[in-house]
Amino acid sequence: MKSLLALTAPLALGLGLSAVAQTLPSAPQAHTKETPAGPAKIGVIAFQVAVAQTNEGQRNYAEITKKFEPQRQKLKAMSDELDTLAKQLQTQGDTLSEAERANRARVLDEKKKVFDRDADDAKNNFQGEMQEMISSLSSKVYDVLEDYAQKQGYTLVLDESQQGGPVLVAVSQADITKAVVDAYNLKSGVPALPAHPTAAAPRSAPQSAKPATAQ
Repeated sequence: MKSLLALTAPLALGLGLSAVAQTLPSAPQAHTKETPAGPAKIGVIAFQVAVAQTNEGQRNYAEITKKFEPQRQKLKAMSDELDTLAKQLQTQGDTLSEAERANRARVLDEKKKVFDRDADDAKNNFQGEMQEMISSLSSKVYDVLEDYAQKQGYTLVLDESQQGGPVLVAVSQADITKAVVDAYNLKSGVPALPAHPTAAAPRSAPQSAKPATAQ
């Protein structure tokens, strides 16, 4: 029943932020600012990474996954039961009467329908909360990015996390991702989570977050 187990994947504790928020609204669009005449100063940011690596993002991610852990455990138990029943029906089918075989198949089908319904509900609720959290956080991180860019005199900031975006090559000195994450952490006041040797922190934010573009 690997296909059944796959339905519980969105509730797995090790799931990264990028895997549960592929359909988020676009990141806030940039506001054109008046800049002094002179050489252009261009910065590069991995906006998705910045959002996910903030202390607030990692804290909220951990809280939501913890909230849904009981549901994940329940779905796993249901999936294990379905797997056992299916294997029993397969291995014992030849020794069962036609009526017993049909009855077991009916019970298996009914349990699978309940599992599918519960799994879909849990998945939608989980993804909904994650997307709402990341969407709100993305907006706040963007505000810090905009303020940082203005204070540091950047003429333009490009998002390198976008596939097919304008950034082909960027020197490390132009990357302001960590600086923006640090600035946001300082502003939010949210402390870093304690180190956990067995838990991998999410490394990227939604793929749908768009780079800021002047309008």
